[in-house]
Amino acid sequence: MGHFASVHIFCLISAVLIVTSDSFASNEASALKTFKEQIYEDPKRIFVSWNLQAENPCNWSGIACSPDGGHVIKLDISGALLKGSLAPSLGQLSFLQELYLHGNNLLGTIPKELGLLKKLKVLDLGTNQLSGPIPSEIGSLTDILKINLGSNGLTGRLPPELGKLRYLRELRLDRNKLQGPIPDGDNSAYTSNMHRTYASNPTGFCHSTELKFADFSYNFFVGKIPKCLDYLPRSSFRGNCLQYNDPKQRTAAQCGGVAPPARSHSGGNSKHIPVQHDSKHQKTSKPSWLLTLKIITGVTTGSLFIVALITSLRKCNGKSSIIIPWKKSSSGKDHVTLYIDTEMLKDVPSISRQDLEVACEDFSNIIGSSPDSLVYKGTMKGGPEIAVISICIKEENWTDYLELYFQREVADLARLNHENVGRLLGYCKESSPFTRMLVFEYASNGTLYEHLHYGEGCLSWTRRMNIILGIARGLKYLHSELQPPFTISELNSGAVYLTDDFSPKLVDFESWKTILSRSEKNSGSIGNQVSQCILPNSLEPRHLDIESNIYAFGILLLEVVSGRPPYCKDKECLVDWAKEFLGSPDAMSCLVDPEVKHFADEDLRAICEVVNLCIHPQPAMLVCMKDLCNMLETRIDTSVSVELKASSLAWAELALSS
Repeated sequence: MGHFASVHIFCLISAVLIVTSDSFASNEASALKTFKEQIYEDPKRIFVSWNLQAENPCNWSGIACSPDGGHVIKLDISGALLKGSLAPSLGQLSFLQELYLHGNNLLGTIPKELGLLKKLKVLDLGTNQLSGPIPSEIGSLTDILKINLGSNGLTGRLPPELGKLRYLRELRLDRNKLQGPIPDGDNSAYTSNMHRTYASNPTGFCHSTELKFADFSYNFFVGKIPKCLDYLPRSSFRGNCLQYNDPKQRTAAQCGGVAPPARSHSGGNSKHIPVQHDSKHQKTSKPSWLLTLKIITGVTTGSLFIVALITSLRKCNGKSSIIIPWKKSSSGKDHVTLYIDTEMLKDVPSISRQDLEVACEDFSNIIGSSPDSLVYKGTMKGGPEIAVISICIKEENWTDYLELYFQREVADLARLNHENVGRLLGYCKESSPFTRMLVFEYASNGTLYEHLHYGEGCLSWTRRMNIILGIARGLKYLHSELQPPFTISELNSGAVYLTDDFSPKLVDFESWKTILSRSEKNSGSIGNQVSQCILPNSLEPRHLDIESNIYAFGILLLEVVSGRPPYCKDKECLVDWAKEFLGSPDAMSCLVDPEVKHFADEDLRAICEVVNLCIHPQPAMLVCMKDLCNMLETRIDTSVSVELKASSLAWAELALSS
């Protein structure tokens, strides 16, 4: 009977392997395509080589395949600053051995489907923005050697199933928001009637006999350090709420003011199975033939399920399906479950819709609009003038993904503090009526675009130079003095607001729109209705990164100096028009706005040099904003005397233009 059962099981497993062997590669390619679709920002253009029409991904950047080229065994896209979420489809990479996504900006939760990667040896998701709990399914990675989930925003308790990882050597969980005790697997915590389950499914770190390094620091763990982890340095536990004398533990206030719960059994015990329980287990053991029958039945059922699953996948193989995580499915549910951190905006002022309605005169004072937003002007009671951006999205189209992105954008904008950057005063988030608004300080002199192309009178050369320097200083602050850096999503003259004294302020009203436009075809333009010029060599949306900001800054300099809008309609594109003058010292003066009667040659030469650096076709030649700002500050003279030297009539002209 035993021989017959063994043969039967072997035949079933062989049949399953034969059925599935020729479909793995296509499933893996499809899984990688879905992973790419859930990344909406790729500043280093890692995915340029990912041809979604190709069936074999082995030549894609970051992919390594098995020697026979039939399966993906390594996915390494670290330090690429990707923004998006982890696709559950990664669980279909059945032969994957190494997954490195360290050093990106990935949002959302860790998909439980990663627990299906039975051959995985390295899981590195460190230094991202992942949130929510660690899925217990990670405990199913039976071959795993290294796990790095450090420097994220993970919450909840540690799943005791991590103790099942008997080959685990390295575990990094530092710098998260994890709570509860560190599971040790002490058998005394289990009652006798639970013992059989415990003995066959050991949990807790006292069962991780190969664990050589672990870092639990800077979380909110409570209780005592398991005795079986005494060999770890105390630095592995600092910055928590644990019960031991250490000045580097969190204070009671940081731990919520509640004393960590006492544990009657601290630490693990190497003798986990008492003798009396062993004898009891022997007395209640079942006949061997019954056990064999259960095994055959289980394997048969599992095999039929796998065959049915593979058949379904084959039927769907010819149909391309792009899952967009920020769109709702027909059932109204998101494809990706995201964890919303309610504490994210605790330091940002929340302003009620009622107060904004009063300030903006029943939302009648509209100063700007787009298909996705309305901009209102208002005055807070006893406070400053404000600009309120209202996001025009119906509640049924608002997903958890959009909510998470909105909150992160508010938190990101709130950290900006520079005289040449518009300041976020607060936000409005209400459910009845559905409201999502951003509240900025208002620069009362309108936009730079309006003054250049529709304003009464001409901006003097000195005033234009002051505006250019202010913009450069603002971008220098955003790119070089903030960590992480901040970029203006649509940098153009319409994003530069002017105060009463013509001091420029960069305002990023459009940053949140990137997530909405991801599902639509993008025109590849920089800017909105005030800038419709197609970027050279770009049929895809330019990513919101420092490189594109510098490119847009170069175009903005040309616009300020020439007074020409960067249109492609009716006139030649501004960049193409300017190229013939930028490289010729004798022709540079042709770039200057005809309305400007007096300008400084040295100022113009400095600006032309900076423009050439900004729009240079080779990205490797681009310099940082700090260097560009220094070039302009050291060579541009904004004193009034410079302008007066040009003409004896300049006094009168300067007075008229001021």
